[in-house]
Amino acid sequence: MTTSAVLMALARRAAILLASVLVASVVIFLFMTVIPGDPAQVALGVNATPELLARTRHEFGLDRPLISQYLDWVGGVFSGDFGTSYVTREPIGPQLVDRLGVTVWLVGTGMLVALAMAIPLGTLAAVRHRKPSGAAISGFAQLGIAVPAFLAGMLLVQLFAVRLGWLPSGGWTPPNQDAGAFLRGLVLPALSLGLVQGAVLTRYVRTSVLDTLGQDYLRTARSKGLRPYQALFRHGLRNAALPVITVLGLQLATLLIGAVVVERVFVLPGLGSMLLDSVASRDLLAVQGIVLVLVVGVLLVNFVVDLLYTVLDPRLRGS
Repeated sequence: MTTSAVLMALARRAAILLASVLVASVVIFLFMTVIPGDPAQVALGVNATPELLARTRHEFGLDRPLISQYLDWVGGVFSGDFGTSYVTREPIGPQLVDRLGVTVWLVGTGMLVALAMAIPLGTLAAVRHRKPSGAAISGFAQLGIAVPAFLAGMLLVQLFAVRLGWLPSGGWTPPNQDAGAFLRGLVLPALSLGLVQGAVLTRYVRTSVLDTLGQDYLRTARSKGLRPYQALFRHGLRNAALPVITVLGLQLATLLIGAVVVERVFVLPGLGSMLLDSVASRDLLAVQGIVLVLVVGVLLVNFVVDLLYTVLDPRLRGS
């Protein structure tokens, strides 16, 4: 595949990503406009006079046509301006940046925990699928799938924070203030997300590796003198990774959604907490921006998954 063909493929995928973001922005904006309630009424309270309501709606720009409101909002978003909160009257963009950093740390470490758990356990469960150890790993993964992330978080807090006192039960310390406190505060939330998602991913890794073990090229490699583990690591894991990468993209999206609840359990100032607070106060413009950021995050994950497919599968590079 020539360099120009690679660049054209990347440009095509980037164009699809941009179009998806634009469609998502339209859907999110329209959805927010049909939600009952007047942001001006929420901001002023029930005792506001009609004149004050009309002046506030004009200040918020709610009396303009929907197309004008959308174009102003999406134009501001692409320039980094998410507007001003209806409730706090503060810019939303800087708040989103600060909260996004917390969520990225949580989701990133949660995914690292999930991968560190799923890859070795899933591979071992596949290789030893006819032995008690393989059945035990599969049973453990099945049990982990049934446990919600927030319940895992509360159990971890009860054990490591309340009974043992090893780790804090919640709170957030920025890494540039105290790296030790930052890491200690991140352990339990990351484990809450990562262990549950790792259990799900373990099942997929096991299935993928088990399917790869039955392929002819692995039997040929073993007939040439390679041990089963050598044949698997040299020739099998790359092919087994293809379906797992698809699931990994879905898992990242699930982690973003799961972070909303986990942030609440551990009192983390991330996007999830901001979203719940904005919904409770009916700050629809803030909700609009947060949901768009989450959707764009999911679309970017899918974009990266497509690129990884191209890197790992030579057939896709050739086409």
